[in-house]
Amino acid sequence: MEPSAGGSTTVSESELYRRVQAFLPKEQECQHHGILRWTLHKKVQSSPTSSLALVRVVIKELEKAERVDCRKNIIPLLHTLMYAVKQTAHIPDDLYKRVYDFCKRLLTFPQPYCSLGLISSRQMKAELCTPGLMYERMVVAEQSLKNEHYPFQERVFVFADPEVFCGSLSDLLQGDIQASGSGLGRFRTPLDHMRSVVQHSIQAVLGGERCHGPSLAQALTDMGEDIGPVFQKVVAALEQSAEEGGKGERGQLSNRLQQLYREILSTTHLDPLSSGSLCDSPLPNPEMSFHLWKEDEDIWKELARCVRSCSMSEQFSGTQDQEAFELCDLLGDLMPSETLRHSVMSNDSGIERDLPPGADVSLTSSMESCSVAHDSKHTFSLGKVDSATNKGNRLSRRGGIKLRPTVSEGIVLMQETLEEQGHLRAGWEEQGRAKLQRRAGSSMMQLPNCSKRPRHFTARIVTIGDDRVLGRLARTFHSLRKREARRLFLTSKVNLQFYYIPVSDDPSPSSPAKENVPPFAENPCAFGAYLGMVDPWYESNIKSLGFTIPDLAKRQTNTRQKEPFLSDVISYYVRMGRQPVYFTIYQVKISFCCLTKEPVEEVFLSHLEMEFPEFKRIARSLKEKQKKNSGEVCGAVVSMHYKKVTLSGRDIDVGLSVKMSSAQISAISSSETEDLNCLTLTLNESQTKNKSSEEQKIRTCNIRFHSLERRSFTVVLDKDSRRAFKDVQSIEISPCLDPCYSVQKSRKSKFGSRDGGYDGLCKYMNQRLTLPINTFSGIIN
Repeated sequence: MEPSAGGSTTVSESELYRRVQAFLPKEQECQHHGILRWTLHKKVQSSPTSSLALVRVVIKELEKAERVDCRKNIIPLLHTLMYAVKQTAHIPDDLYKRVYDFCKRLLTFPQPYCSLGLISSRQMKAELCTPGLMYERMVVAEQSLKNEHYPFQERVFVFADPEVFCGSLSDLLQGDIQASGSGLGRFRTPLDHMRSVVQHSIQAVLGGERCHGPSLAQALTDMGEDIGPVFQKVVAALEQSAEEGGKGERGQLSNRLQQLYREILSTTHLDPLSSGSLCDSPLPNPEMSFHLWKEDEDIWKELARCVRSCSMSEQFSGTQDQEAFELCDLLGDLMPSETLRHSVMSNDSGIERDLPPGADVSLTSSMESCSVAHDSKHTFSLGKVDSATNKGNRLSRRGGIKLRPTVSEGIVLMQETLEEQGHLRAGWEEQGRAKLQRRAGSSMMQLPNCSKRPRHFTARIVTIGDDRVLGRLARTFHSLRKREARRLFLTSKVNLQFYYIPVSDDPSPSSPAKENVPPFAENPCAFGAYLGMVDPWYESNIKSLGFTIPDLAKRQTNTRQKEPFLSDVISYYVRMGRQPVYFTIYQVKISFCCLTKEPVEEVFLSHLEMEFPEFKRIARSLKEKQKKNSGEVCGAVVSMHYKKVTLSGRDIDVGLSVKMSSAQISAISSSETEDLNCLTLTLNESQTKNKSSEEQKIRTCNIRFHSLERRSFTVVLDKDSRRAFKDVQSIEISPCLDPCYSVQKSRKSKFGSRDGGYDGLCKYMNQRLTLPINTFSGIIN
């Protein structure tokens, strides 16, 4: 922490204005807006005076955008403003009120501006009552600083696709994340983060009139490890003020921190100066971990390790035995390949008095229990040798698990679904008709009497790669929901947030477009293109990394990067990107030509391709010769049954037979005018004079293909060759039902009404399973 007068350079308001105008949306697209935004924040984060000037400049530009109705500038400026507010050492009350009043006026705007205005106004109201609260809570949660008043913790997990991140790309990202844990050329410890919280909190409340920043910084450094009790007092004072919610007097917080400020300076024999310059307290990057996503279950293994950690387990309720037993269940599900099941002939009667002398009937440790497969009945086996007592083998009894969730667990799952939807009509509309408008944005309107137990741990999962990595994420998310429906574990403890950074091994494909093949099939990062289309700020800051990361890898040197760029952008994304876009997960039932082979049920998120391999070469030769009768020669006859969706909600059942060589099914639209929450089917059949390419597109949510000529075809899910199926006879595609909803539906069908209706809150639940990907603004209409 250095005083602005000595160690940092103050930036003038004219220079800040020029830099702000540089990254605002222009008519001509620019891939460097994200870098310009990063440069601006880096420029002002080490200067309290410059940071305060940035707040003044940005609020002026926001008020100007409101007057001239230039809404395209509101979201970039609003995110820049809120990020600067969190890092500014001290903001006067009149400026706080000015920002708060503008955020309240955003409530009269349409979505997503009103949602962002509601979130920002709540944050500014809390800052107005308790200055420095956002900074304190963010650092405490992201750095896992233990305290008794704010037990929430966050962690960022970066999972990169090894098919894309190999060699220099992987080394670049891993080195950048490791460098983000260092500050001022050295590794920052928890004591450093505590000093930053104390420094920033005291300065935010007292200001430059009653606090001398350099003296306070020197005093906190001289305290060494004795900073812990001071940190606890500061957090207690801020949280108590936040709980009062402005009902208490602002002067109480000011007096407490003023007294604490004098005590800190008195212990180090420094004079408590009445006024002076302030010191910067840069916002450190959150704790991150980098992983190459080699196995589908790697995500849940990392989550299980975090739950097992001592810092996490202290915050969760429940007895130690119960936690160990639930963890045993989770690890048994997560590592099926590592848990070997051995059949052992046992003469045990199940009665304790029949045990041999000296046998211990106590349960073994949780890790020993995880090594045995879990059944609904009790399993008995010989325990390990006790090396400490050398008493030989012990006969141990391992408890079974319940396969059906309890009523309380079902209520937790129902509350989770209802709070994610935010309003009661979401599930009701889906039962009436197929909902074609894609849902986006987090609703801040909580349901009455439906407040769930707060989850103290938030896992922010950032996936990096092309469309294939999101397909794997959807598959893993579906498996997790199935486990949670059977046995509740992570839902009640961990808040999951998903983020996506599109990066491809070929970011600028130059191959020509194929005939009758939509653009999404050729674009390896169709998801990133869609998110950039609906959210321009995502386009500027995140999608542009698809070009920046490969370029940085080419110019990478052996020296460690002093300013970590990628980790800074990831930190900005996970902090400010809180508006999710929901993507429906689809399930497909694949039946094979071989009758002895069991059908396979899989899920996909964005893309499904079916193709007859024997016609692939023929279709290519016919295309080159441009024969007029190619439609009569090339292709196999396929029976197709689907439900055509319409905007009126009157779905039409259609059945027909077509001749085709391949088909593309996509859930992502490449055009903003055709953005519908359904599947778009494109048949790769030769065009005739009476049929255009637009007429070959079919929009549906349920479709079934069946080959009629004993010809097999191949199926590829989410453009991933690792998820390819050969010798397929038929496929059936439909929206994937949320396993948690299916559990409630089965329970209501057992105890429900005679007419088969589903009463209670179950009818308001969203039936479809959706994957939320966080963006900065959701979908801008």
